[in-house]
Amino acid sequence: MQAFRIETKGASAQLCETPEPALAEHQVRVSICACGLNFADLLMQKGTYQDTPEVPFTLGMEISGIVVEIGNNVTNLAPGDRVAIFSGQGGLAESGVFDADRAIPIPNSMSFEDAAAIQIAYGTSHIALEHRTRLQAGETLLVTGAAGGVGLTAIEIGKLMGATVIAQARGKDKLAVAQKAGADHLIDANEDLRDRVRALGGADVVYDAIGGDVFKAAFRATNPEGRLLPIGFAGGDVPQIPANQLLVKNLSVIGVYIGGYLKFRPKIVRDSFSTLFRWHSEGRIKPHISHVLPLQDVAKGLELLRDRKSTGKVVIRINSPL
Repeated sequence: MQAFRIETKGASAQLCETPEPALAEHQVRVSICACGLNFADLLMQKGTYQDTPEVPFTLGMEISGIVVEIGNNVTNLAPGDRVAIFSGQGGLAESGVFDADRAIPIPNSMSFEDAAAIQIAYGTSHIALEHRTRLQAGETLLVTGAAGGVGLTAIEIGKLMGATVIAQARGKDKLAVAQKAGADHLIDANEDLRDRVRALGGADVVYDAIGGDVFKAAFRATNPEGRLLPIGFAGGDVPQIPANQLLVKNLSVIGVYIGGYLKFRPKIVRDSFSTLFRWHSEGRIKPHISHVLPLQDVAKGLELLRDRKSTGKVVIRINSPL
């Protein structure tokens, strides 16, 4: 089968032929229809992601597809089932084997592309805003990098939870995408973020995917008892947080890493995905996918992420439904 793999440490990922992996008794074999790309895939290529697997491995963290074979101990799934799997790796391939307890059935109304796009971005935002920060109706949510994969989902979910949403993104086109997702106020990345947010009454919750100076400005625009979520560091710099200023305004900085929950509280992820799939069926959320590319164009898709030329999600379409 074809797979986009890193074969040796320090080498770039390449599309290559590789044998199909053996199926363990607790696993399912899936014909992969779609795989969502994530900024973490870029970090894994450099070996700087906190959960980079040991080489060799196949990139691709979130997939959707059709079960074609089940292990001897699998009782909750059957060949032919349509599933979504937050796999962490192995998704950018024509086929893969995954632990059955990570597979969640997807409704017939959901496309494979949407199922691949919804998991990490929406799951991160849903767990961050509902489980970690307890965002309340009437609060103000600031989303930086608002036109990106996680940023747009934070806008949608924030609005569903009754918040006023301030979106920061670069350029009128990306701000238009954020506005379409439901943002109430728009701030261009070239503007003074701190002053603009303060003029709007400050932020109660900050959802920051950029880091660096953007986080620092958002930090200074946060209201007393505000909560800050450092979701990612697309700007390249991990911010250093002045603890003394946390004390002055009684602020909370809250970490959230959806992959971590799979290791110690996987039910939180499963429950979140079930809620998100229901919301999708009800028409309350709809993934924004700016690019759908074939497997041979994975490198091009990753370039779109790295160069910030995509909005929402980039999805790789692999196999057609059986």
